[in-house]
Amino acid sequence: MTLRSRPLVAIALAMLLVLTAQSMAVARGMPGAAGSIVLCTGAGPVTILTDAEGQPIAPAHVCPDCTLSLIVTVAQTAPEASRPMGRAEALVLPPAITVLQRSVHPFSARDPPAQA
Repeated sequence: MTLRSRPLVAIALAMLLVLTAQSMAVARGMPGAAGSIVLCTGAGPVTILTDAEGQPIAPAHVCPDCTLSLIVTVAQTAPEASRPMGRAEALVLPPAITVLQRSVHPFSARDPPAQA
């Protein structure tokens, strides 16, 4: 990405945030349906959501806070690489370091208080 396009991308993302913030606020504040009416038609059952007075309401919005979790359910497995990218190098580990340990006995309830 060139240096010239970075401000344009930042402005576009800011505008996208401004435009979608209002619809997210409406989706959060929308009251839930008080009931539903199921109509059996020739094409199959149709459910109409109603408010407390029995008037039809618009279908519920997808919760904006939970929509990102849908990405996780869709992409369960990582894509497999058909061929390695770049060059491969052998991993060389340093020689093992030996750690000297002191003999430590476990604490007992009758021991004197430990000093730090």
